Amino acid sequence: MSATTSGAYPGWIFRLNIPNGRSANTNSSSTSDGVDGCDTLDEGVQLLQKNAPVNNDGYGLSSSPPPSSSSYLAELCPHGVTVATLSGDGKNQTSKQTDQATPITNSTETKWSWSYSSQSSPSQWNVTSSKLLSVTYRPAHEAYPSYTNISMKREYWHKSVGTCLEKGASCTCGKCSKRAGTGGHAKNAQPRKRRQHRWGKLKRRITGAPKPIHRVKVSYKVEDIMFMEPVVASEISEPGTNADASGSGVWIRGIGNCHALRIYLRPKFGTLANGSNTVSGENEIVANNAESELHPMEKWDSIPSPPWDNENSKGGVRGDKVDTDQKNVKHWGPIITFAIPCQSNGDAVNAKALQKCPPLLWKVDHPPNPHVALDSFLLMDGALHLHTHKETKVDQHSPSSTTSSMTSYDYDTPTNVYIHGYQSWSFSGSVVQGEAQPKSAMPNLFSAAFNRGGMVLSGGNAHSGDNFDGDHWNENIVATQVNNESEHIEEDELNEATAFYKSDMFACISSNGATSSHDNERILLDEEGGPALIVGFIAQRHQYGAVLLDKDLRHFNLYACHEGVVAKRTVTSDWAYCQIVDANCFDEEAMVYYVHATGDHNEARPMEKGLTCGWCSWYHYYSDIDHDSLSRNAHILEKSKSSIGFNVCLIDDGYMTAWGDWTSLKPGKFVKDGGMRVLADAIRSKGMSPGVWLAPFACDKSSNLAKDHPDWIIRNDMGRYANSANCGKFFYGLDATNPAVRKHVYDTIRRAVEEWGFEVLKLDFLYACCLMGNGKFDPSLSRADAMYLGLRTIRAAAGNDTFIIGCGCPIGSAVGFVDGMRVSCDTGPTFVPEFPLPHWDNGTLPALRGMLRNTMSRAPLGHRWWHNDPDCILLGELTKLTNDEVVSAASIVAMTGGMFLLSDDMEKVSEKRLSVAKRIFPLTGVTAVPLDLHSTINGGMPSILRLWCAEKTTPSNNTSADEIDIISSSESSPSKILHEQASKLEFEVGYSPGNTVDPYSRERSCFSVASGLGSWTVVSLSNWLDHSARLSVSFSALVSHSIDDFVAMGAPRSVRSLAADNATPGEMSEHGFHCFSFWKSEYVWIPHQTLVDNNPLIKKLKPHETEIFHLKAAEPTRPQYIGSDLHFSCGFEVASFDWSVRDHVRVCLKNDYKRKGSIFVYLPESKGLDKAAITVNGAPAQVEIVARPSFGDGCEGRVIRVDVTIEGSGVKGDGVVLISLAVK
Repeated sequence: MSATTSGAYPGWIFRLNIPNGRSANTNSSSTSDGVDGCDTLDEGVQLLQKNAPVNNDGYGLSSSPPPSSSSYLAELCPHGVTVATLSGDGKNQTSKQTDQATPITNSTETKWSWSYSSQSSPSQWNVTSSKLLSVTYRPAHEAYPSYTNISMKREYWHKSVGTCLEKGASCTCGKCSKRAGTGGHAKNAQPRKRRQHRWGKLKRRITGAPKPIHRVKVSYKVEDIMFMEPVVASEISEPGTNADASGSGVWIRGIGNCHALRIYLRPKFGTLANGSNTVSGENEIVANNAESELHPMEKWDSIPSPPWDNENSKGGVRGDKVDTDQKNVKHWGPIITFAIPCQSNGDAVNAKALQKCPPLLWKVDHPPNPHVALDSFLLMDGALHLHTHKETKVDQHSPSSTTSSMTSYDYDTPTNVYIHGYQSWSFSGSVVQGEAQPKSAMPNLFSAAFNRGGMVLSGGNAHSGDNFDGDHWNENIVATQVNNESEHIEEDELNEATAFYKSDMFACISSNGATSSHDNERILLDEEGGPALIVGFIAQRHQYGAVLLDKDLRHFNLYACHEGVVAKRTVTSDWAYCQIVDANCFDEEAMVYYVHATGDHNEARPMEKGLTCGWCSWYHYYSDIDHDSLSRNAHILEKSKSSIGFNVCLIDDGYMTAWGDWTSLKPGKFVKDGGMRVLADAIRSKGMSPGVWLAPFACDKSSNLAKDHPDWIIRNDMGRYANSANCGKFFYGLDATNPAVRKHVYDTIRRAVEEWGFEVLKLDFLYACCLMGNGKFDPSLSRADAMYLGLRTIRAAAGNDTFIIGCGCPIGSAVGFVDGMRVSCDTGPTFVPEFPLPHWDNGTLPALRGMLRNTMSRAPLGHRWWHNDPDCILLGELTKLTNDEVVSAASIVAMTGGMFLLSDDMEKVSEKRLSVAKRIFPLTGVTAVPLDLHSTINGGMPSILRLWCAEKTTPSNNTSADEIDIISSSESSPSKILHEQASKLEFEVGYSPGNTVDPYSRERSCFSVASGLGSWTVVSLSNWLDHSARLSVSFSALVSHSIDDFVAMGAPRSVRSLAADNATPGEMSEHGFHCFSFWKSEYVWIPHQTLVDNNPLIKKLKPHETEIFHLKAAEPTRPQYIGSDLHFSCGFEVASFDWSVRDHVRVCLKNDYKRKGSIFVYLPESKGLDKAAITVNGAPAQVEIVARPSFGDGCEGRVIRVDVTIEGSGVKGDGVVLISLAVK
C-alpha cells in the first residue's frame, strides 16, 4: 500500500491530529509496522489500590501548545493509508508531504482529535471529533441486583424526589444549579433555595438515601495513542472478497474492501492489572451457551482479533510478528479501527457520485475485565463545520487597503434532522432545526419502554474525582485518569439531559437550501437542497446506538450504549458510520447509501419472498374472535379473489386465554381438539396462506407461565418486574439471555409452524425481551445482545420458508431476520388519537396520522431491509375516517409498495369503500421516493412521493431482454407478478468499488410496464393540514428526466437552471406534458412554456386529502396511453399498447381480475377520430372526448375516455379495446 497525501488525492480524507507536545514524521511506506519511536506502555501506568490517590502526571507528555494544524499522525483515504511515527524530542519533523495538508479550520489551536474532510467536495461540510473515545464505567458489583435492589439509582431519585446525592460544590448534574441559581449548590444559592436544598437532605435521611452509582468517564485523545498500524486482512475472509492486489486492507460485509488503520490506546482505566482473561471471584458469571450463540460462524469483517484474544499474541500485536519494542506490553487498553472503502486510481466507477462521498467507518474493542461494568462508549464527540468563503472588502478611505473575512454560505446551514425511532411504533421523521422533537404525550409509566432504545447513562457525577476513589473499585484496576482535567474536559459532551435531539441507531442532518425569499406554499425538495450528514451504526447486534444532537445541529455525540454490561468478555461495538453526501449527489433520498450498506451488512434478503396482500382480524374484532367469525371472513376473502387477490389470512390476538399460555385456547370459541390446526387448514384450502399472531417474549401477569416461571421475567434495577409500557394493559417481558426462555420461545414458534401449520407469523411486542433492568440471567449481555439472541432463536425455529412479520421490534436488530416489518404505530379509526387519549401525541398511540407519517418517513427501508408493513387499511364506515382520509391511506400504502392488509368485517364493507382497495391492487413492489423527506416542515410528514414508470428495466444478472418483456394477460396471476417483480427489482446493495450502487439507478423506484407505453412519473401530493391548503411543487420534481440527463448534469436541477445552462432534458418535451389526476379522473395538458418559466404545479387540497398525478411527455403525432381509473399507476393494468398496425390502436388490459372503469387515450387529430370505430371486448364502447390539446403550428389532438368492463375470465379478448381510425 503506497503512502498517500491530500495532494495526491483531493477527495475525502480521515486525519489524526498531532498530539500536544509531539511531532509527526510521515512514513514513506504505509505497510511498515508504524510503531517505531513509540513510548513503552509502562510509562505512567499504576495500579489503583484501595484508598490510594490517583496519579495526576499522566504519561509525562508535554503541556506545550499544539503544533500547527497542518501536522497529523495519520491519513486514511480511499487510495491508501499514511502512518506517521511519534517523536519524543519535541521537534516538528513533519515531512514535505504533511506540509501539503490543508487545515480545515483557521484556528491556531486544534481542539479536535480527528477530522473527516474533503478539499474537493462541493458542499465542504466537514466533521471533526474532539476525542477518539470516551468510556463510562461503573464498578461491576454496582451493576448487579445485589447492589441496586436495595434502593433506586440516582437518576430515578432525581426524577422522583428532585434532589441529588452530591455534597457541596462537587455536584456536576446541572439540575441543582438550575434550581438554586447560577451559583451552584446551597453555599452560593439564594436563601430560599438554600432552605429547599436542606429540606431535600432531610427527605433523604427520612426516606433512606439510595446507594449511588460511582460512574467514571475516561476520555482518550490522540496523546493517548500507544501505537498504530495499517491493518492487513486476516486469513479468514469472505470468499471472493479478499483485499486488493497489494494484499493490504480489510473486508467489511456490506461495505467491501477497505483501507484501515488500527489504533491501540493506553490502558487508562478498566483494564485487568494482571493481564489475564481469567474470570474468578465473587463477580464470576454463571456460564451459559449465550457466548457461542451470539455470533456463531458469522464473519462481519476480516479485522484481526484483538491481541488479548489471540493465543499466539504474548505481548505483541500480530502474533508471530512481535516487535521487540513492544515486548513490555503487559496491559491492553481499548483498540479503535478506522476504515474507508478502497478505490484504485483506475477505477471505472470513479465518476459516480457515491465514490465522491465515501463513508468513514470505525469500531471499538475493549478488553475483558469482570471487575468493571460498561455504561457507554462515546465514539464521536462531533462537530459539523460549514462551507466558508472569503470575502474581500476595499476600504473606501484607502482604496489600496483591503480586508478579508470568512462567511458561511446560507444555503449550507443545517435546517433539518431526520430522527429515527427505536422500534416499530416510535416516531421517525424529519424535524426542523430548532423545533422540539415530537414525543409521546403519555406519561413515562405508560410509554417509556416503547421508545427507550440506547440510554446514555453517563451524566450526573461521572466526572467527580471522588468516584475514582479506590474504595469503590477492585484493587486490580489499571488507572491513570487525570482527575483535575476530567472535571472540565467533558463539559461539552451531550447527555440525555442536555441534548436537544435524540435519534436511535442513526440520524441525518440536512440543509434544504431555502432562502429568505422562499415561497411558503412551494414544497421544498431534498434534491434541490444542500448537503447531508449521516451518522450512526450499520448494525445493532452488540449495543443499541444513540445519536445526541444540540439545537443548532452543529454538535453531536455518537454513543454505543451498554447500560451496565459486565465486561466478562471482549466488548466490541458495532461498526459506526459517518458520511457527508454532497448537495445534489443523489437522485433518491440522501440516506440511500447508508441504508444499502446496512442491509447488506446484515444480509437482508427483502425480495426472496413475494408481497403480502391479505386480511387481519385485529381492527374490527380486536381480541373478541372465534372460529365462526374467522371462517366467515375467510370465505368472503375467497369470493373476493376475483377482484383482489388475497394471499394471506391472519389470525390476530384473542385466541388464547392469556399471553404466554399459547396452547390454552378460549373455551367455547374454538374447536376443542386441534383448533388452530383446523383454522389453518381451512384458510389454506381457500388458496391463502394462514397466519397467526404471537408475542413470544411477553406474558400476562395472570398467566400460568408467569406463575410457574417468575425467574424468567426481567426485573428492573430496583428488583421489581420491569415496566413494559401499557398497550391497554401492563405485561411482563421474558429474559432472552436465559437459555430456558429461549427454549420456551423456540418450542412456541416451532409448534405454530409444524403442529398448527401456519406459514405466516406476526410476532409482536418483541422489544419485551430487552427491557431495561439488570435483573436478567446474564449481566454480561447487553439489551441488543438479548434481542439478537431472541431473533436468532425465532428464525431458527420458524425456518427460512416461514414469512415472519416483526412488530414492536427494535428496528436495527431485526435487519436480516424478518421478511416484513411494521414501520409505524397502530392505525386507528380516527386521524388523530381520540379523547380521552391526547390528540397531540406523536408517539405510539393508535391513529392514522402516526401510521402515515412513519410509513412515508421509513419508506427508504422498504425492499432494502424487508417489506415495509404500514399496518392495515380500514375501509369500514364504522370508523370516523372521512373518504379523503381513507383514500390518503390507500394512496400512501400504494406508493410505498409494501404490505397490503385490510382489517374490517368484510361483510360490512360497502362497494364504494372496497373500490378504493381494488384500485390500488396489485401493489407494484416498488417503493416511491419521498421528495421532501429531509425538508418537510409539517411535523415529519412528507407531502410528495414519486415513482418512475418505464417500458424497460435494466436486466438483472443473466436476464435476457426477452425475459423482461411485457407481462401477458395469461401470466399475470398475483404470484407470477410478484415473482417477476422480485427478479426485476434486484439491486446491488452495499458499498464496494467493484459493484458500486449507482445513485442514478431507478430500479427500486421504477417499475416495468408494457412496451409502447413510454415512460412517465407517478406523484402523490398530500395535504396533512387540518384545513384546506394550496400546495405547489416544482415541475422539475414531476417530469421524467432520462438517466443520461442525470449522469450528464451530475444531479437533478431545476428547469430554470437548465434553461440558463442551455441544457435540455431528454424527456422534457417541447410539446408539454399530459397530466392526469387519478382519483378525480381529470385530465389537463401542461404547455412546455410552463416548464421553461419554472411555474409550479399548484393544487388546492382539502384537509388530509391526497391526489395522485401522472405526467407524461406529449408526443402529438402518435397515440398515447394517458391513464385510467383502474389502477393507481395508470399503466400497470396494461398488458400491451400497440399502434403499429395502420389506422388501429389496440389496448390489451390485464384480465386476471374483474374491473370496471375508464381508460384515457390521446389520439392525433390526423387520425380521423370522427369516423373511428371503438370497441371493448368486441362490442361498441361508450366514448367521450374530454380534452382537445393544441400544440401549435396546426398540431392538435383529442383525449378520449373509453368505458371498459373486464370480466376477469382470463380468456382471449377479455379487456381488449380496439380503436379503428379513418385517415383524412
